[in-house]
Amino acid sequence: MLDFEHHKNPRVRQAFMIAKEAHKYQKDKSGAEYINHPVAVASNVGDNVSAIILALLHDVIEDHFDKYNLNILKREVHLSVYEVAALKLLTHDENESYFDYIKKIKSNELAKMVKLADLKHNSDRSRLLNITRKDEERLKKYETAIKMLNDTENTNAD
Repeated sequence: MLDFEHHKNPRVRQAFMIAKEAHKYQKDKSGAEYINHPVAVASNVGDNVSAIILALLHDVIEDHFDKYNLNILKREVHLSVYEVAALKLLTHDENESYFDYIKKIKSNELAKMVKLADLKHNSDRSRLLNITRKDEERLKKYETAIKMLNDTENTNAD
C-alpha cells in the first residue's frame, strides 16, 4: 500500500489525515484497523489525485455523519465541484436501495473508478476470518455491483 501521509500532493495528505482521524477507533470485520481499507482502495485507483482523495474519504461521511459532511470535506480538502458530486454519489443513503445507489454511481466516471476499487477490496475473501452465509450473500451482492458498473449496456439488478 502507498504512503499517503507523505504524498507530494497536500490535498491527498489532508484527505488521509481526515480519514485517519475519522476511522481511528474503527476495526474491519477481521479486526484490522479500518484505515487500512480506504488506504487499500486509494492504492488501487492509479495516479488520479481526485480518485485517491475520494478513495481515502469514501466512507467518512457514511460512517461519521455526526462529525463530517460534504461541506466540511469540501472546505478542508478543497474539493472541486466534480469531486463533491462524486463523493456525494459514493455516500450511500440508507433510505436508497443498494442497487439504485450503484446505478447512480455508474453515471460518474470518478465515483465509478473509486467504487470499483472499493468493491474489489471488499470482495477480498482473505480479509474475512470466517466466511459466513451473510458474508457469502454480501460478496454476491458486490459481484453483481461490479458487473453493473462494468456493463456498458443498461444493467438492471432489481
